[in-house]
Amino acid sequence: MHNMKLPQYAIDGALRRRGRIHQFEEIEPTKTALIVIDMQNAFLQKGSPAEVPMARKIVPNINQLAKTLRASGGHVVWVKMTQTADNIIDWSTFFNGVNNPERADRMMDVLSEGSQGHDLWPELEFLDDDIVLHKNRYSAFLPSSSDLTQILVSNNIDTIAITGTVTNVCCESSARDAMMLNFKTIMVSDANAAHTDEEHIASLASVFQYFGDVFSTRELIELIGKTSQNKAVQAA
Repeated sequence: MHNMKLPQYAIDGALRRRGRIHQFEEIEPTKTALIVIDMQNAFLQKGSPAEVPMARKIVPNINQLAKTLRASGGHVVWVKMTQTADNIIDWSTFFNGVNNPERADRMMDVLSEGSQGHDLWPELEFLDDDIVLHKNRYSAFLPSSSDLTQILVSNNIDTIAITGTVTNVCCESSARDAMMLNFKTIMVSDANAAHTDEEHIASLASVFQYFGDVFSTRELIELIGKTSQNKAVQAA
């Protein structure tokens, strides 16, 4: 598992801006969605051109969070990176800039709908009532990338917890856009995966200071339980 300790500069920056460590001291589970990003065979399978080895280690935490949130009335959304032939033209900076031609072709092959690489990793505990959608850019909240924003709004969701891979690419891009669309945004430190500890921590530190909050799986489950318990006491 990645090193999860936020650097002191990120903690100091958060305290300077909001006067406390965490932005969110309670959440409403029924208005919360777990967003699981790119946990597909293309990113988890050994030997894949997009393999992130650490992503295999966060699967149990994602499953645990999904189970907890469902039980508390929340939602689970599985977001799948999906590439089509059109993207070679309308996202040419990715296919012809970020990647060399050989790798671009391999990425297209493993992330095309219907390919084995496009499927969710089989160890993930997906349920039929969960939401599944496709995106075609790093950020799932970019309007041209997916319908995620509309789906969340239609389900009265105002809080999101982002998990998946890669921490500093699709996960962070989605977190930044979600906050700027006015969603309460959380990154789960031990349910996101990057290629290195350094990239992972730098990404979490940026989100923690400027875009939302960062909790571990245990901390977020405790926060969900605390809110549910308080509601039960009030209803008694």
